[in-house]
Amino acid sequence: MDRLMGALDQWLWRHEYWLPPGITWEDMQGQEGAWYPRPRDLLVSLPMALGFIALRCVFERFVALPLGRRLGVCSRTWVPVRPVPPLEAFYTQQNHQPSQNEILRLTKQCDLTQRQVLTWFRRRRNLDRPNYTRKFCEACWRFAFYMLAFSAGLAVMIDAPWFWDQRECWNGYPLQTISEAHYWYYMTELAFYWSLLLCVSVDIKRKDFKEQIVHHIATISLLGFSYCSNYVRVGTLVMLVHDTSDFLLESAKMFNYAKWRKTCDSLFFIFTLVFLVTRLLVFPSKVIYTTLVLSMEVFTPFFGYYFFNALLLVLQALHVFWAWLILRMVYKFMFKGMIERDERSDVESGDDDDGNDEEEEEEEWGREKRKDSLSESLDVFTQLTSQRSSPSNRMPNSR
Repeated sequence: MDRLMGALDQWLWRHEYWLPPGITWEDMQGQEGAWYPRPRDLLVSLPMALGFIALRCVFERFVALPLGRRLGVCSRTWVPVRPVPPLEAFYTQQNHQPSQNEILRLTKQCDLTQRQVLTWFRRRRNLDRPNYTRKFCEACWRFAFYMLAFSAGLAVMIDAPWFWDQRECWNGYPLQTISEAHYWYYMTELAFYWSLLLCVSVDIKRKDFKEQIVHHIATISLLGFSYCSNYVRVGTLVMLVHDTSDFLLESAKMFNYAKWRKTCDSLFFIFTLVFLVTRLLVFPSKVIYTTLVLSMEVFTPFFGYYFFNALLLVLQALHVFWAWLILRMVYKFMFKGMIERDERSDVESGDDDDGNDEEEEEEEWGREKRKDSLSESLDVFTQLTSQRSSPSNRMPNSR
């Protein structure tokens, strides 16, 4: 362990990389009773991340699930697929979306038409889609954290001088002490994003899956580096700006899954306004301007300066990307009267045509089942009737 820490100190934690010229890690040790950030402090976020994952399982089971039932969240029942072993083997072992040549081969192997094979794969993909109950539990967990994080962040930041005057971020930098409240605020946010990254493979996969991974990695790198280099004051501003709108989005998604349309629409428009103001106005004009321009009044550029600002610009690029998706949703809602599709759909990009062909597929499935038995056809007809009587409108999940 000592050899590993020595290697990290020699190659990764060189003070020339992370601290302004003339400052060393020995200078950051501080005096008696003073608390300065140290890289080893970040290790506490890893067990906290595992604790968040365990807490999430308990929360979704005993809080989110009963709450969803009280709000009327119900999962949709998809039309089943008839057992076709060759198609099931191909679906589970090879690909969910066969190519044209593979479809031709499967039609000969199963003695089915191309349309029947395509219909079978569409319905089989539908069965793997996450249901509304699972979506609600995920949104409820994020809402609970973001709401508590925003409230706690605002409480610990309201009296901070750099909250009102960003020049105070650099007063005495980098020899700035950190309070216990700001330390735990930092570690809690860092641990939460570690838990999101660890669970990204089991969470609901959306079209911006790659952007979400980039966002989590950039956020973790930003928090970790800003803590080590004592950009804590700027880091607290970044976290507070992000938490301001996140809990509004998650609450809108919760009411969407419960089919409280008016409440969902109201929360979504409030979220849109807050998102555009905080991410496209406040973040670049206050935070990025502070790190790019105002910091130059205190020190000359060094590697950490470029690295930190590069991460902030990556976050801002993601903000612009998600703002475009949100505005496109608002445009469709205001000028077309409805939101046709979620821009961050929970299905993969290759499944975009599933929703358009849904009724036609269900009617065809009903005709096929009527050939087997009258009772089965009545069951299918009952499912189709209930599904058509309550169509599902989707709302945007952008962040």
